[in-house]
Amino acid sequence: MAFRANLIPYGSPFVQRVWIALEAKDLDYQYIEVDPYKKPQSLLEVNPQGLVPALRHGDWACYESTVLIEYLEDLNVGEPLLPQGDPKKRAHSRLWADHINRKIVPAFYHYLQAQEPAKQVESAEDLRMHISKLVDAADPVGPFFLGLTMSFVDVQIAPWLLRLRRVLKPYRGWPDAVEGTRFAKWLDAVENNVDVRATTSTDELYLDSYERYAENRPNTSQVADAVNSGRGLP
Repeated sequence: MAFRANLIPYGSPFVQRVWIALEAKDLDYQYIEVDPYKKPQSLLEVNPQGLVPALRHGDWACYESTVLIEYLEDLNVGEPLLPQGDPKKRAHSRLWADHINRKIVPAFYHYLQAQEPAKQVESAEDLRMHISKLVDAADPVGPFFLGLTMSFVDVQIAPWLLRLRRVLKPYRGWPDAVEGTRFAKWLDAVENNVDVRATTSTDELYLDSYERYAENRPNTSQVADAVNSGRGLP
């Protein structure tokens, strides 16, 4: 039975992480592109907030990127993303996926949306600190989080790693990773992973879709509104 996934190809990193998981597991899915500013009824029936990604599987539907990746994992089809037969490593992976969602993702948007230079410096340091903690928790050799192959945490963080160079570098001057470091090795592995590449758009499309965030325009998205108001991300 094929999955029907509501996706936006280049705008949403939350969408991309589910898309990467579908590709990594070699699952049969139908890709459905939606306009984030003109939400179709079919999407609202799955998620009344109209947020993507959303996924239908037969007569069942759900949303929220991490929940969807966990669901795909629980089906026990395709390549597993969580370590098999090792509860401690599975818990370790979930812990650091939570760190990504609670710390790194909000810090990314705070930095991108900050308009005052002093606030940009503060936000950049905050993002750098949270990424550093994640790198320190990774396998020391890598190149991926748990070692030689891409897994659950890599899928969770991959879209934001891609956007460091494609979004934060041009809009905020984010520096390239220092060659030879563990972080640079991880970035290179993610950038060149076949499933990540299959879900990555052109640099120009990323620049265009994130211009609204970089200028902190009103009504950019529910995520942007939450950052501006100090609320948790939707």
